[in-house]
Amino acid sequence: MNTHPYVRAYMGGIATPTMVLLIVLTAFVLARFVFAIPVPIERAIIFPMAIVPNLFGVWNMLYLWLRPHQHLPIGLHGAILPFILAPSGYALGRALNVLNLQSNGLVYFQTLTVAYSHMAIAFIFGLIVYYLVWKYFVAFFNRVLGIG
Repeated sequence: MNTHPYVRAYMGGIATPTMVLLIVLTAFVLARFVFAIPVPIERAIIFPMAIVPNLFGVWNMLYLWLRPHQHLPIGLHGAILPFILAPSGYALGRALNVLNLQSNGLVYFQTLTVAYSHMAIAFIFGLIVYYLVWKYFVAFFNRVLGIG
């Protein structure tokens, strides 16, 4: 009987970001409709909702495939993912005209400017979060599904 380990790896990978995106979407809806913050939800949330869970699933499948060949701890494997997501998010932001570069930082939605130093700190924080999410949550789901 074929146990479909890659399908289980995909499911183990998408579980965590799917749950987190429900919280993020709730925050966006509250910000937009309750507190009247002018954030175009449909343009800001499409990348995370469409790409991130699927990329987590594919990244977990890659982890499963690489495991017999080269053992990299799952937390470190997950911490590599922001190096793919950040340039992809930047490219999509530029393509959708949501993100512009200026000398003092990145400008989102022609209103919010984020300094490059803050972006660097956020990226490092993101690496730490991804490491911990993969080490504890994705690894947990992998064990539950019998592939960890």
